[in-house]
Amino acid sequence: MITDLIARNRSFRRFDAAHRIDRSTLKDFVDHARVAASTANLQPLAYYLSDSETINAQIFDTLKWAGYLSDWDGPAPPERPTGYIVVCHDTEVAIKPEFLWCDVGIASQTILLTACERGLGGCIIASFDRERVPQIIGLAERYTPLVVIALGKPGERVELTEVETGGSIKYYRNENDTHIVPKRKLADIVIS
Repeated sequence: MITDLIARNRSFRRFDAAHRIDRSTLKDFVDHARVAASTANLQPLAYYLSDSETINAQIFDTLKWAGYLSDWDGPAPPERPTGYIVVCHDTEVAIKPEFLWCDVGIASQTILLTACERGLGGCIIASFDRERVPQIIGLAERYTPLVVIALGKPGERVELTEVETGGSIKYYRNENDTHIVPKRKLADIVIS
């Protein structure tokens, strides 16, 4: 059911590195994104896929993980993702920047929902070294990386909690090392 799938689809930041994701799985995720909605059906996105341990390690070094967890540098080697999808703008497809981000959101969420449906998970990362990533993956100039989606078998527990009106929405780890994600109440976001 879609409600359960959306609730289970979280931003995972720790994975089981023993569980490998292969290229065909990554291609399948992108195939789902490919047929999702696109602004004016322009389809301005292209995707770089990596299931290579060597490339993955280099991509990992460009990422900034969990801004609210300032004392955490990201997952340790046995907790790192085993697949990456770099979502790029194909600049030969003209689109207004404000519309481009709509497509990025739709495609990225589609990829994560597909992963979640299969017992996998991921994290959309917009904070990465935008000069190094294209060099690492040998990206042609026509492609501009927009987000990196880290993927793997989730290696952490993530729980949602409702935040009181005006309370902090910053995620945190509790005493049991569970990742807690505060969500605003429905009554606080619906404008009548």
